[in-house]
This record gives sequence, structure tokens and C-alpha cells, in this order.
Amino acid sequence: MKAYVFPGQGAQYPGMGKDLYENSAEIKAMFENANEILGFNITDIMFEGTVEDLKQTRVTQPAIFLHSVLLAKTVEDFSPDMVAGHSLGEFSALVAAGALTFEDGLALVSKRAQAMQKACEVEPSTMAAIVGLDDELVEEVCHGIDDVVVAANYNCPGQLVISGSVAGVDKACELLTGKGAKRALKLPVGGAFHSPLMEPAREELAAAIESTTFSTPVCPVYQNVNALPVTDFVEIKQNLIAQLTAPVRWTQTVKNMMADGATSFTEIGPGKVLQGLVKKVDRNMETSGIDRLES
Repeated sequence: MKAYVFPGQGAQYPGMGKDLYENSAEIKAMFENANEILGFNITDIMFEGTVEDLKQTRVTQPAIFLHSVLLAKTVEDFSPDMVAGHSLGEFSALVAAGALTFEDGLALVSKRAQAMQKACEVEPSTMAAIVGLDDELVEEVCHGIDDVVVAANYNCPGQLVISGSVAGVDKACELLTGKGAKRALKLPVGGAFHSPLMEPAREELAAAIESTTFSTPVCPVYQNVNALPVTDFVEIKQNLIAQLTAPVRWTQTVKNMMADGATSFTEIGPGKVLQGLVKKVDRNMETSGIDRLES
């Protein structure tokens, strides 16, 4: 069974999507439509912008979404048996699986990015990758800290990203290093994604998701909040709203997809991060990536 997975924030790179724009009239028209929907020329930033330009959350999220969704359109006989996306990538997965239209998906991603950027500006906050410790120990240490700090991304065995206030994350990094973490590395992100500090963004996005029409997807979508296959669009909406303040259960998602019969994982979108994480769960699993038109 074929599993398709879609990357999240952090996978962007300058020049992304330019080959798609230049070689397909249909995709060029969709990019131009995206510029209209967003109200600014995201194509200029994607194709000609710097790493710094692409780092702004309001740009990063729609850029990765566009790159992933439009790449999926180029796949011949695209017939997934199951899909999943990492954080933002869940929106790409939902569009690829037919649960959301391209236009509605992009509008929601834009809304999500702006709401998250606003939430980040309210309070200085950050995230850090903790490598080499059991999830339970990381959870326990975070739980014992007075400032806001929680487990945010269960990426693969031995790699968990924490999220919270700057003081909370700094304290957790110090304690976890003392407990034997191989690395406690702060990430270059705008704020504390997938933590209680995203509550204002969750409320804002909830209204937009509730008023958007979703359809039954062509295959199960394994969602971040529970790592389970979902096809009911009412449940999909609820999970998508909860996702902003809940952790991304990626390790469990990959394990569940494998348990349900996945024989290969194809990452669609920029970079190779998810292929690497799948291999950390099962190094014998077949993985591949579609990152450019030629691939």
C-alpha cells in the first residue's frame, strides 16, 4: 500500500516551485490564482527570495503548501492508499486526498499562518529539539517546570521537539542536558507552535475551518492529534482545529500507517525531512521523495 506524506514548516528553500511554474500552463495558472487569493505575489518570494524572506510564517506556510499540492498534481495516476502531513503538511494532505479544494486549502493555510504569526508576537516563545532521551522523561521534565513548556512534535524515536515560553524552553533544555540528552537545540522558529501559547490562533482558525466546506477524502488521512486514520469530514475539522495547540504525533502516525499495511512512503514537497524520520522508525521501509518536476 502506498503512503504519501507532506512536509511542514522548515522544509522551504529559495527557488522552490519555479520549475513547476515554467513547465506547466495548468500549474502556472494555479500559482497566479494563489497570488490573487493571498493578496501578494508569493511566486516572487518563492522563486527569487532569500532564505530570510521565506522564513516569515505568513510566507513559509503557503509556500510549502503550494509546492506540495502542485507537485502532487504532477504525479501520474496519483492514487494514495493513505496520506498524512506533518503540522502544516496536514492541509496539503487533505487537499491531495480531495477533502478540501485547492482554493479553500490555501485560504485556510494563509489564515493559519497569519493567526500563528500574531500569536507569536504576543509573547516571546520558542521551540527546541531534544535528541537522545525517551519521550516519557522529556514529558516528565517539562511537566515539572513552572513556565509554559510542553512536548510538541514526536518526530521519531529519540527525537522530540518541545515548545513554550523562552524561559520555559531554556529551563527544560538545561535540565534535559543534565539528564543526558545528546542535544538540546533551540530551533529558528517564530514561536511556540503546538503549545498552549497558540490558543489565540486556534480560536481564530476554528471559525475559518467551521465555515469551510470539507468533503470525504479518497483515502484515510492520518491526523496529527491522534495519529489515527480519519475519513469523516466532521472529525477531520475537529482534529484540524485541535492541531494548533496539541502535539504532532508523527512517530505514532508512521507506526500506525505501517501497521495498517503501508509498504512504501513517498514524501511530496520540499526537502527530505520526513523520509529521514520514517527511516528512523523502520530503516527497512521503502522511501522516496518528489521535490522537483524531474523527480
